[in-house]
Amino acid sequence: MAVGQQSINGMNLNDQFEAPIEYFNRHSGVVETESVYGEAFLRWAYGNPLGRLTVAVAVKRLWFSRWYGWRMDRPASRDKVAPFIRDYAVNVAEFAADVDSYRSFNEFFYRTLKPSARPIAAGASIAVFPADGRHLAIANVSSADSFYIKGQRFNLAKFLGSAKLAAEFEGGSMLISRLCPVDYHRFHFPVAGRSGAARILDGSLRSVSPLALRRQLSILWENRRMITEVESDAFGKMIVMEVGATCVGGMYQTYQAESQVERGAAKGYFSFGGSCVTTVYRPGAIRFDNDLLAQAALGREVYAKMGEQCGVVV
Repeated sequence: MAVGQQSINGMNLNDQFEAPIEYFNRHSGVVETESVYGEAFLRWAYGNPLGRLTVAVAVKRLWFSRWYGWRMDRPASRDKVAPFIRDYAVNVAEFAADVDSYRSFNEFFYRTLKPSARPIAAGASIAVFPADGRHLAIANVSSADSFYIKGQRFNLAKFLGSAKLAAEFEGGSMLISRLCPVDYHRFHFPVAGRSGAARILDGSLRSVSPLALRRQLSILWENRRMITEVESDAFGKMIVMEVGATCVGGMYQTYQAESQVERGAAKGYFSFGGSCVTTVYRPGAIRFDNDLLAQAALGREVYAKMGEQCGVVV
């Protein structure tokens, strides 16, 4: 049987690749369908042979993202702000600055919010989401075989860029927090602790949308990444990893390295594009919330906001 006609759980494999992106909204309590920014291009780029060639030759290259980022930094890009807010119903009441103060689309994109817009869940035994977005919980990263589509396994050593670290976190838990262009694009510390310096792991820049990850999970460890180790009294050693994506050559750290950080403290921001933040915990360190685990068992992400509880100390 051809690859495009294989069946998993009764569904044609190609149908799974092409299926709409559904996620469970923690706030509304219902399953919703994602409105994908640039969906037509993404489906062509990762589902069409010519599109995949274009990604390999140009789109995944760092120069492409830097060129696009340059466009989003130009004053003329400011004209994109108002239509974007309107089309995606962005809540301007949360903004720390007035909409008219943004001098470019990128300034709007990595905007700060009022502290009251993202309250941080209290409690020393609680871990919080590091970013707004759609979150996929993996209870055991070493044994899971369902990442966005059934049958995909995760290469922890390649992802962390270290066989030694991978051995330390083998059998641990991971949360993939995927940010869409419509989301708040600053990321924060999920736990309190002493944070080391962020280290760059170089790579390409491809989309981290499920439309791409369903076909090639290795994007997560082939893309450009930044890794930070945190020593937490409550959770032990854990890792925060930012993953760049197409048009996200910029991953900026704003925290003070080798310092004590609070849960929910600002860590940095992405410039324009989709991207994701992953948090990795040692075995037995955390239990993710029930809604995350239940939806992950269905291969589905959960939409939630930075600062909300995602799990507790075991």
